[in-house]
Amino acid sequence: MSRTLARIRKAVGDPILVRAGRKLVPTARALELRDLVRKTSETATGLLQPGSVEDFADLERQFTIRINDVFAVAYGRRLLDALRAKAPKVSLRFRTETEQDDEALREGRIDLWIGASRALDPEVRVQTLFSTRFLGLAHKDHPIFKEKITPKRFAAYEQINISRRGVNAGPIDSKLHDLGLSRTVSLVAPTFISGLFALPGSQLIMPTPEHLIWGLTALASNIRVFRIPLKLEPFSMRQAWHPRLDNDAAHRWMRSTVVEVCKEQPASLAL
Repeated sequence: MSRTLARIRKAVGDPILVRAGRKLVPTARALELRDLVRKTSETATGLLQPGSVEDFADLERQFTIRINDVFAVAYGRRLLDALRAKAPKVSLRFRTETEQDDEALREGRIDLWIGASRALDPEVRVQTLFSTRFLGLAHKDHPIFKEKITPKRFAAYEQINISRRGVNAGPIDSKLHDLGLSRTVSLVAPTFISGLFALPGSQLIMPTPEHLIWGLTALASNIRVFRIPLKLEPFSMRQAWHPRLDNDAAHRWMRSTVVEVCKEQPASLAL
């Protein structure tokens, strides 16, 4: 590696990496070259990749996708099965959402982003996959099921709020406020999956996207679903990618497979 770095320094006429304490940090020239080198590398890789879907039986590639719980539970396994049906050597690496956009698409650290957030770099390509709505989840013996679920009864029980940033309010609270009501959020969890494990045997309620419930139905035998008695707007799940991958044949095929997988919608839940 030292010899390689020495050759690069000689060719570029710049030290590229310099010491900062016990670490090496890139020079300004190295940062300027980074994007150009990445684009050149991606172009070369694209020339060597199969040019059509018919060639994908021999494709060896790992796609790194940043996803949230909704997509992971509803479609994660379905996507892997669909991809490997045509490209058995392809693999997926799912990465969790972060609290803020960290330019992972722009810097090429992920191949695709799937989620509901709107905090994306302005140049990225965005495609809507599906819309989902919030339903309520509670233990099957929860007292909320003893009578008709009204906004007042819904707000009367302690609840779980899901937020990566740790906030305890959202659209539900705005709708309740319009009715002169408020709820008590006793637990804020970073993901729906982590919140789910707090439900059994408790008096808590957790508003949850319908598509995630669809994926959990077979596992959550002690959990019961109900309609939240508020006029909540559905939200859209989207996929996003950097424009440099527009013409990458394998990436284009992967994106189209995501769209096809998401056409499978949840069967109507018995509420």
